[in-house]
Amino acid sequence: MQLTPLIAVHMSAAITAVVLGPFALWARLGRTTRPRLHRAMGYAWVTFMVAAAVSALFIRDFQLPNLAGYTPIHLFIPLTFFMLYRAFVYLLQGNVQGHRQSMQRLYVSACLVAGAFTLLPRRYLGHLIWSDWLGLI
Repeated sequence: MQLTPLIAVHMSAAITAVVLGPFALWARLGRTTRPRLHRAMGYAWVTFMVAAAVSALFIRDFQLPNLAGYTPIHLFIPLTFFMLYRAFVYLLQGNVQGHRQSMQRLYVSACLVAGAFTLLPRRYLGHLIWSDWLGLI
């Protein structure tokens, strides 16, 4: 798989979401709450999550086990949209705890777990790291 502009956009959005996530999620914790930081980072994080999910719709891989070019990692796309929707519904209902749990679960599942899957050797990022950079495979 080559680094196409679409994959570059997706990878940039996903990596930025992974980096921004902790700032957005934990800006409200501790003795000093930072609501402005939380809101600004939260909107930025949601924007990058949506960008990563939308761009992933157009990335297809016919070499791995797939269904019409969509591999199992693409199951994170509807999960991302559903969890974002649910988190905002909780927020509109005033359910801060539900909002917090939805966003934290989304970060863990769509950023960390999906990110770990991208490090498999036959995926672009995994090949880049394990083969090209480290020379292990």
